[in-house]
Amino acid sequence: MALGVSGGGLRVGSGAGRWVLLTTVLGSSMAMLDSTVVNVALPRIGRDLGADLAGLQWTVNAYMLTLAGLILLGGALGDRYGRRKVFVIGVVWFAAASLLCGLAPNATVLVAARALQGIGGALLTPGSLALIQASFHPDDRARAVGLWSGLGGIGAAVGPFLGGWLVDGPGWRWAFLINVPLAALCVPVALRHVPESRDPRAHGRFDVLGAVLAALALALVTYALIEAPDGGASLLVIGCAVGGVVVAAAFLYVERVRKDPMMPLTLFASRQFTAVNVVTLCVYAAFSGFFFLTALQLQVVVGYSALQAGTAMLPTTVLMLFLSARSGALAQRIGPRVPLTVGPLLCAAGMLLMLRVGAGSSYLTDVLPAIVVMGMGMVTLVAPLTATVLASVDTGQAGLASGINNAAARAAGLVAVAALPLLAGMGPDAYRSAAEFGATFDRAMPMCAGVLVLGALIALLTVRNPRPDAHVPECRTNCSVAAPPLEPDRSRGQAD
Repeated sequence: MALGVSGGGLRVGSGAGRWVLLTTVLGSSMAMLDSTVVNVALPRIGRDLGADLAGLQWTVNAYMLTLAGLILLGGALGDRYGRRKVFVIGVVWFAAASLLCGLAPNATVLVAARALQGIGGALLTPGSLALIQASFHPDDRARAVGLWSGLGGIGAAVGPFLGGWLVDGPGWRWAFLINVPLAALCVPVALRHVPESRDPRAHGRFDVLGAVLAALALALVTYALIEAPDGGASLLVIGCAVGGVVVAAAFLYVERVRKDPMMPLTLFASRQFTAVNVVTLCVYAAFSGFFFLTALQLQVVVGYSALQAGTAMLPTTVLMLFLSARSGALAQRIGPRVPLTVGPLLCAAGMLLMLRVGAGSSYLTDVLPAIVVMGMGMVTLVAPLTATVLASVDTGQAGLASGINNAAARAAGLVAVAALPLLAGMGPDAYRSAAEFGATFDRAMPMCAGVLVLGALIALLTVRNPRPDAHVPECRTNCSVAAPPLEPDRSRGQAD
């Protein structure tokens, strides 16, 4: 019998509880490992497939485009039709798309397969936390989420080593093919040991139109930004840019007038919720641009192998894994305004320190200080950012608020990866020349830092600390990785 919204009765220490945790960790690890290794693999992918810089941008952005546009719809589908069912479909879909990525004969097929991967990610990612919420006894739910977060953090720490080793060893295709055996293990365990659950209150029509408009707006704007360096101010580029803005306006109109929108605009009546989401846009735009370009800088300019480049950025993950919980606790005591102001400034300082990284740079004296400062900034802001999003709305809307915040983070990263090379003046073949890429990288880092400074100013001026007697919920989700937690709304039946 399907479980309702009140949750199941499994205990963490029981055999059944361990199986549920294993399933959710395996599923979420697929998406996490994929995002970790792809940036490291980009130079090798470009060389083997003859892709230019735009091809590498689309390799990253095709996945983020469908994920950002459909993740809220994916959570709602699980609530309506069964969380285990939708989760399993997402895992199988993700694995099949990963297989297609690994076998891609050219960049066009790879980009199309990455878009399909994003659809699978939009189905499986919100399902992992939804299964924990629905399966475990309320008394054990927080502990289960903590274990899920910790194991996921370990997976993120292993990712750079594994990704670099795969790219330098068996080849970049195995960065995608590794998802197939993970799925082959995850699916049977889920079908055999994970109880099905759904929300009996889920009703009404899905906001498919809203999801399509959101994805189309992002696609048009992304296309215009990526193609502008090569096509210039052509009619196609201008038309896509204008069309993207028009479709975005149509999306907002639809969400305002629909009875069952996937993104209720009434949530933004909360000044705190709006402010934190604007800060999220700034922070994750800068993060995505930084990690995209730094993986290339370390290999193209400094001369690192893929394994060395992945390992070089490992300190950020380690710092997040061990210190995020303490950062969240500190933010509970002092309020979110200071962490959300200081954190982006530290990250901006780390990005400016990357200006010292070039040909012949020392890891210990040049690369490591920048990465450590960057990591400390991420530790300072990520957990408080998540907790503030959850605290800015009613408890019954926490899942919806978290989902919208995730979509904002993904959309910001999508636009940043598309826009930053254009703004920095990177040509289509810039990543093939150490001198050219190094020069444009030096122009891009201050831009990322400037966006972070803007985010810090917005936080300082608009984020409010709670009253001393107000309760601020702890960061109950995956605060050990550099992204907000993905959690579907379980209080509504629509695609929200």
